[in-house]
Amino acid sequence: MKLEALSKKLPANVMDEIPLIMEKFGIDNPLKLSHFLSQCAHESGNFKFVKENLNYSADGLLNIFGKYFKKADGKTPDKELANKYARQPEKIANRVYANRMGNGDEASGDGWKYKGAGYIQLTGKNNYAEFDKFVDDDIMANPDLVATKYPLMSAAFFFHKNKLWDICDKGHTPDVVVALTKRVNGATHGLADRQEKFDLFHSTLA
Repeated sequence: MKLEALSKKLPANVMDEIPLIMEKFGIDNPLKLSHFLSQCAHESGNFKFVKENLNYSADGLLNIFGKYFKKADGKTPDKELANKYARQPEKIANRVYANRMGNGDEASGDGWKYKGAGYIQLTGKNNYAEFDKFVDDDIMANPDLVATKYPLMSAAFFFHKNKLWDICDKGHTPDVVVALTKRVNGATHGLADRQEKFDLFHSTLA
């Protein structure tokens, strides 16, 4: 693969991580790397964002995390409650990620500690603990390393855990990009951009 040709298209820190993830996850052809990089690039705004943005307004909370802001009947949106959390990312994370993905309750602070991080956002204590086994650093003691040192490695772990490398090997046709996008994004948001990025990386590497 023509890895050196990517240096003009990727940030230096991404280039530095690529050989490590290729070795650890057996990325042995341009297809796998191109699919992987295109999904990472889209999800992270071209490798700019490494942490989840939870700075929501009250309306945003009711729209995105509505089920965590309901009145006692469990059905009616609680705008007053949402207002108490609005524009407070740490407080929001601790509420919406409490008691799931291995996290403790809201008071534990796990939601914020293990919030989405990396180019394909690794989220939740259980996922951080699983990723911890793939690197030498103590991720559980230093969860910020997912964003600061291992943004690409954690994304490769996501591909590994969800068996996405097998999809990458199916080819370079648009239906493969669609299949990957659905697994990464849960829908097909930004599909055109993901396809464009894949085409760019694949033409560069192949």
